[in-house]
Amino acid sequence: MSSVARRAKLIIPAGAVLTATVLTLALAMPGAGAQQVALAHGKGGGKTSGTKGDNGTVKIHNSTTPITDRRNEPHVCVFYLDAFGFDPSQSVSWQIKSWPPTGDRTVVSSGALVLDSSGNGHTGDMTLQNGHYKLFWNFAGEHGFAKQKVFWVSCAAATPTPTPTPSVSPTATPTPSVSPTPTPPTGTVPPSPSPTPSPPSPAPPAPAPTPVPGTLPVTG
Repeated sequence: MSSVARRAKLIIPAGAVLTATVLTLALAMPGAGAQQVALAHGKGGGKTSGTKGDNGTVKIHNSTTPITDRRNEPHVCVFYLDAFGFDPSQSVSWQIKSWPPTGDRTVVSSGALVLDSSGNGHTGDMTLQNGHYKLFWNFAGEHGFAKQKVFWVSCAAATPTPTPTPSVSPTATPTPSVSPTPTPPTGTVPPSPSPTPSPPSPAPPAPAPTPVPGTLPVTG
């Protein structure tokens, strides 16, 4: 066999090996590129693992419920709003709207607050007229829609205090005053009243003269 033929046989297998290597790399590259894109999206396209973002939640609490309680209480009278798990020092604004079937979607209360370093916070106590309401909780950096909660306010009707009936006091009849009898000074004897003089008794009639036989002659 000539040296030319021998070289041709060696060149063909070497070319085949080179072609196969190139094809292998070409097939592997899309997968590698897709992996890099996926990693880049996971790192920068979504939320970072260091922030909570929309993971926070807000609850309706009765005024007597502790702020650490994570239950939601949709039937209240005096209440407050309690937030958990948002980003540290996140700014929040909220609105409460009257909601069907008892309301007309008008804003009846609103406010704002800054959460603490743990992403927690709460409002002060409040109350509304009896009815159905909806809370809209917006915050800086939110993704999507506001946090929302529907709830009912139902306070017992106050019992009116009865007005006391004024009592009529009877008019007192004045008692006639008795003038005290003056007491004579001690040691002084009051004068006795003078006796009324009796009329004088009539004098008895004088007796008739008794005739005395006389010595004088009878004259005619």
